[in-house]
Amino acid sequence: MSEKLSLRSIWKAKQRIIGIAAQTRLIYSEALSKNTGDHVYLKLENEQPTGAFKLRGAANKILSLSLKEQQKGVATFSTGNHGIAVAYVAKQLGIHSIVCISSRVPNGKVNRLKQLGAEVIVVGDNQDDAEDYCYQLEREKGVSVIKPFDDLDIIAGQGTIGLEVMDQCPDIDEVIVPLSGGGLLSGVAYTLKAIEPSIRVTGVTMENAAVMHESLKQGYPVKMAESPTIADSLLGGIGPNNEHTFSLTQQYMDESLLLSEKAISEGVLFMIEHHKMVIEGAAGAGVGQLLLKKKGKERTIVVIVSGNNVDHETVRELLETR
Repeated sequence: MSEKLSLRSIWKAKQRIIGIAAQTRLIYSEALSKNTGDHVYLKLENEQPTGAFKLRGAANKILSLSLKEQQKGVATFSTGNHGIAVAYVAKQLGIHSIVCISSRVPNGKVNRLKQLGAEVIVVGDNQDDAEDYCYQLEREKGVSVIKPFDDLDIIAGQGTIGLEVMDQCPDIDEVIVPLSGGGLLSGVAYTLKAIEPSIRVTGVTMENAAVMHESLKQGYPVKMAESPTIADSLLGGIGPNNEHTFSLTQQYMDESLLLSEKAISEGVLFMIEHHKMVIEGAAGAGVGQLLLKKKGKERTIVVIVSGNNVDHETVRELLETR
């Protein structure tokens, strides 16, 4: 891929990932629309085979590798939705995958990665150690490292969501996107604004350790200590040498909003109550933001429901403490 994001590259990604990633539904939320006074639609990336949007980027990146590169295998250092996506795609293609993780990763996630056929390597007690070892494998074994977000092929894969949204809801006025490393927001925002620049892009993230939000305020990538949050998949840094997502987010996002843990939890609970869907905290952020906003003016808003990677214990605690 050329070192520039383009609509052509995103259309190519759309064709490339057919058969692995699903074209997900976009549904009208009568409950949210009534609550906000706007016309609210939900883009259900929680319905991907792996349960999250990350499948799109991982599929596009791995399928963009040459046959020789694929045969050498792939490696990544993400333990959440991206790690699961890489393992899933590799299994579908019959190629070897390695997921490097720290000793802090729960057994449930380790078992899921192994069930998908990944070779799981535990190294160190933090994700930085896992990342360093992943690049060591690249040097020693020639495997291709599949970055979680700061890669143009990954971003283009996530951008296919924007193509689908425009096809499913051409009247869109605003899109609300969970914000972490910026791969999802960069891809969706670039795509929609390339087609219609007036579409508003709102990023939503948690108050605690909102690295991209703070980096944009400071004007450069910053490092922050992680804090416990229900939106755990939004945690993590953006990298001191961020090549793509910082500048793309800076250029194409109109506003970044911080949400309290209560607001995010309310978004998750709203989806359970009104749409009978169990989603993760990151996916509930956009819904939580809409529940806080003042009555709208009948604008058309699409919320990206990013994934469903949440454990039963977390859901049970939310329901019991409401």
